[in-house]
Amino acid sequence: MQLSEFDFPFDPSLVALLPVSPRDRARLLLVDRVRKQFAHQHVADLPGLLKPGDLLVVNDTKVMAARVPGIKKSTGTPVEVLFVKELGDRRWEIMVKGTFRVGQVIEFDRQSHATIVKRDATGTEVVVQSSVPITQLFDERGVMPLPPYIKRVPTQEDHQWYQTVFAKHEGAIAAPTAGLHFTEDLFQRLREASINIATVTLHVGPGTFKPVTTDRIEDHRMGGEVFHVSEDTAKAIVKTKCAGGRVVAVGTTVVRTLETVMKEKGEMMPLSGESRLFITPGFEFKIVDAMMTNFHLPKTTLLMLVSAFAGIDQIRRAYEEAVQERYRFYSYGDAMLIL
Repeated sequence: MQLSEFDFPFDPSLVALLPVSPRDRARLLLVDRVRKQFAHQHVADLPGLLKPGDLLVVNDTKVMAARVPGIKKSTGTPVEVLFVKELGDRRWEIMVKGTFRVGQVIEFDRQSHATIVKRDATGTEVVVQSSVPITQLFDERGVMPLPPYIKRVPTQEDHQWYQTVFAKHEGAIAAPTAGLHFTEDLFQRLREASINIATVTLHVGPGTFKPVTTDRIEDHRMGGEVFHVSEDTAKAIVKTKCAGGRVVAVGTTVVRTLETVMKEKGEMMPLSGESRLFITPGFEFKIVDAMMTNFHLPKTTLLMLVSAFAGIDQIRRAYEEAVQERYRFYSYGDAMLIL
């Protein structure tokens, strides 16, 4: 398939710079795949849109405040380092703009600095020297890694806004944004409606957002992202399926996690590993019956996954409907529920 098939005209004024409050007051575009119809709801309406016995699966990864300002020791030039993934033995994969060579040092404060040990087309790695844990460096110096289309300076409020209320396992550099719409009150009302909830973990990394630059989308390669499916979650999914309930994935990261397990093992079971699954139209979904997701950038792997689930034409129509109805787009924006 051609990359151009996943483009669409868009009004930049629809990009949400701030979340709504409370979170579950975000609008929700209901996409009915069978009737090919749309309805306009709110996230708070979820208990009435799902059925008793359905299983809602969320991603409990926690976003690191991993964008840390520093300076090049040799020149004093200000730089900003995004810590992506811990590799062990004080070594980290990072993202940083500018010209760097192996051996250069980036200073963060009097207690902490990083030395470039790899810088090539495959990525950049550093070794961190610090008298304090790096988590303390993130807490004291780091800011939340908001996406570049949110064109404002991150604030202290973003430490709460850009984190789901169920975030537990730290390791992501971006939020699983469909999960940002949930509140404790909404979870309580879902349980009261006999809708069950389970968690998986996928640490969102560059792989999710790596631009597709190939004309043929089949030539694109996904980066790896660490995931974990627990025994309790695997059992809950099997039980739901056997009872005729639906597995409702909250976000594309949950979809990729669950479908990765099925692709690798052929059955739902506990599994930890690294997902490189690239879901495009024609993919056969084995586990996910419905999904909730935010609105995504054109020509992205996220949009391709959603198009695979609902159909290219139906998603194109859904986005046209969302633009016409002035839905708010992207990370802090509104959502859709595809049934």
